[in-house]
Amino acid sequence: MSIEIQNVNKRFGNFQALSDVNLSIKHGELVALLGPSGSGKTTLLRIIAGLETPDTGKVIFQDQDLNSSEVKNGEVGFVFQHYALFRHMSIFENVAFGLNVRSGKNKPSKDEIKERVLKLLKLVQLENFHNRYPNELSGGQRQRVALARALAIEPKFLLLDEPFGALDAKVRKELRTWLRRLHDEIHITSVFVTHDQEEALEVSDSIVILRSGKIEQIGSPDEVYNKPKSPFVFHFLGDVNLFHGRVQEGKAKIGDVHVETPEHSEIKDSEAVAYVRPYDVEILRNAENGIPAEIQYIHSTGRNVRIELKRQDTGTLIESVLEQEQYKELNLLPGETVYLRIRKAKVYVDDFSI
Repeated sequence: MSIEIQNVNKRFGNFQALSDVNLSIKHGELVALLGPSGSGKTTLLRIIAGLETPDTGKVIFQDQDLNSSEVKNGEVGFVFQHYALFRHMSIFENVAFGLNVRSGKNKPSKDEIKERVLKLLKLVQLENFHNRYPNELSGGQRQRVALARALAIEPKFLLLDEPFGALDAKVRKELRTWLRRLHDEIHITSVFVTHDQEEALEVSDSIVILRSGKIEQIGSPDEVYNKPKSPFVFHFLGDVNLFHGRVQEGKAKIGDVHVETPEHSEIKDSEAVAYVRPYDVEILRNAENGIPAEIQYIHSTGRNVRIELKRQDTGTLIESVLEQEQYKELNLLPGETVYLRIRKAKVYVDDFSI
């Protein structure tokens, strides 16, 4: 089932939660709604689920043949951040709940329910835990039970509201990988809300970045990360260094260093800000056109080394990330003067906001 969101607006009192949101979600796609707190991502998810009604605009659901179909109760699988499992029920009973409460012809037989529940527990790798209770499971296992329960009703699409937000970093990373594999098996149209940039980049087919109730950018993880359309997207999706300078004849001049900016080739002379990822800041021992900087701090983070430097011309703090081998070759020490060279930058000439 595909989802079409058309001109959706939603206001809570004086707060405009969503403003003219338009979005197409393809059948079988795993889409992340990403943004800071208050950006409107959870409100949008709740409108898709039918838990909130838009002030204006509409959400259209279509099957694979692109015929409009009205989504009814039982066709939406919803996974909450805090599991929302029934503590007095076994894992089997939790997963079977949505099937047992059905009435009439819609309710499967006991044998059908048993077969479906055990199949799902095997899918989420918990087939040996069916007689246990939620308090006997880890956080990651409980979240998998919640997902199995959502899938038991055979929904036409799956919605997840920060599904891994209550888990520790290691378990969260493991479940991200697991969810991606699961989605590749079942191919159900899925939308999940997250504020974790790494999670969205790792798991999703497409990322929708929201800011103040509006869509800032839509694209694949590679597109939004490597081709950000605005300074906000660039800054939101990872660590960044800002270099202030000017664009002259299609080149950004940062201090005495020129950075190629083909997209601004028509601009003759204008103030600009170059956005540079830490791993695109190269550290050199000697460089004619490098930016002189003093090493302030060195911090090893496993395979990488983060180095904080202070530019000698402006006093601005710059961060560079090197691989361990590179760092050892340079033999860097705090207090030393080195030279910075920008490998790759995204230059914006009309927006200095972060």
